[in-house]
Amino acid sequence: ADRKKLHTAPVGQIFRLRPFHVLVATGGGYAGYRKYEDYKLEQLEKRGIEVPVKLASEWEVALYKSVPTRLLSRAWGRLNQVELPTWLRKPVYSLYIWTFGVNMKEAAVEDLHHYRNLSEFFRRKLKPQARPVCGVHSVISPSDGKILNFGQVKNCEVEQVKGVTYSLESFLGPRISTEEVLFSQAPAGNSFQQQLVTKEGNELYHCVIYLAPGDYHCFHSPTDWTVSHRRHFPGSLMSVNPGVARWIKELFCHNERVVLTGDWKHGFFSLTAVGATNVGSIRIYFDQDLHTNSPSYSKGSYNDFSFISNNNKEGIPMRKGEHLGEFNLGSTIVLIFEAPKDFKFNLKAGQKIRFGEALGSL
Repeated sequence: ADRKKLHTAPVGQIFRLRPFHVLVATGGGYAGYRKYEDYKLEQLEKRGIEVPVKLASEWEVALYKSVPTRLLSRAWGRLNQVELPTWLRKPVYSLYIWTFGVNMKEAAVEDLHHYRNLSEFFRRKLKPQARPVCGVHSVISPSDGKILNFGQVKNCEVEQVKGVTYSLESFLGPRISTEEVLFSQAPAGNSFQQQLVTKEGNELYHCVIYLAPGDYHCFHSPTDWTVSHRRHFPGSLMSVNPGVARWIKELFCHNERVVLTGDWKHGFFSLTAVGATNVGSIRIYFDQDLHTNSPSYSKGSYNDFSFISNNNKEGIPMRKGEHLGEFNLGSTIVLIFEAPKDFKFNLKAGQKIRFGEALGSL
């Protein structure tokens, strides 16, 4: 008689599946499946077998977007800030180094116990002599990474990988007021691509560099130029590895990104830092007003910020090789710039490149 009653919920209530749980489980499982498919494609490429392009359907893209990558990226960012006990730092960082092939001999501080948390380890600085900046060529690689694609922009379309394109205007966004000076020399009615070209005889070029998790996470100025404007596009945080870039058309237009535009000695120049899964944090050193991966945003929205003011009528001058920003993990840098027709890239698609090495020259 003194025994307490055990209250149990109905079986149906215990196993009730909420729509969010189904969405996460389905989307996460499909993302895992895609990772396996990417691995198979990489193995075929290593054997020299050409892989045909197979684009994702609308429902596949929608399913991938249903995975809460923004929430996961913010959680990952907070985890990175947690200070690790001294005894745990070497085992954790050693596992990461082994998994992604990190070369710690290039780090300014090789002692793993020095890095209090994962964030400090990801943002580690390199020894000054580790990345000499090429002084001969006019455009250098702004980061370590893999060259996904490069060449001239044609028909207002840019290749993210071979055979898969995205819209130039969707990627950069509409014209901005601070660029009116640049656009003023372009005849009215021209295409968006033609409006970016400010000097007669010039062409528009592009280069896409993918930063893997094991690469150096900072990026630098690829040339001597002046940054006049920043445009921030909130968006998805899907993976940008080459397999996904080959699968989802306009992937870079879906993802969150920060577009820096300005001009160099040959006209228009832009550098775009594209966010990715676990890379919601994009930092531009001279832009303290930039905040990426916010909890909520309006689809298709963007916000602009001009570096030109009454006190600064030119913008932010950047020297070739100067520190520009950093990612939380790895991601993608897209360069789109104007140059004379005799500009030549010194690259091969798929090659590894390091910050400071030549991209191309006149």
